[in-house]
Amino acid sequence: MTSTNPKVDAMLQRTTSWGDEFALLRSIALNCGLTEELKWGQPCYSYEGKNIALIHGFKEYCAVLFFKGALLKDPKGILVMQTENVQSARQARFTSLAQIKRQRAALNACLLEAIEVERAGLKVAFRETAEFPLPEEFQARLAQLPALRSAFEALTPGRQRAYLLHFAGAKQSKTRASRVENCIPLILDGIGLNDR
Repeated sequence: MTSTNPKVDAMLQRTTSWGDEFALLRSIALNCGLTEELKWGQPCYSYEGKNIALIHGFKEYCAVLFFKGALLKDPKGILVMQTENVQSARQARFTSLAQIKRQRAALNACLLEAIEVERAGLKVAFRETAEFPLPEEFQARLAQLPALRSAFEALTPGRQRAYLLHFAGAKQSKTRASRVENCIPLILDGIGLNDR
């Protein structure tokens, strides 16, 4: 078992929910020889500087997020895709300490496989930005405003995807149109959706 990180110790002492579950998940990750760090305010486990997994809690469950989970075989079927737009990460979700204990071997196998994925240098094949749907409300504004098209095309692919997912995430056309209008000034200024 590798050593614990004092920053993670302090974070776990402040945790008001999932404390016992986090402690067991932490133990499982450390027993795999991973390095423990605190990243994004959560316990993060890495192998030779590469992120492998992150432990985090939500209202209804706690989870181990595998950064390259899409590449794992997961024979026991414990990994889930958080949303349809997540391309790489997968979560193993737990609602109790007993569930973690029951699925410990499967979780351990996923962690060990994730380490092998890193050792092998495997990469997730991400969809190209052009493969994401372009909502018609945004298409209309691009046709009306050539400067908007130029500004959007000048954004990085990641920023373009963030906007496209944000626009397409609205179910109603009225909401999509509103989102587009609210984002036009940001796009024209070369600012990503998550940069503000």
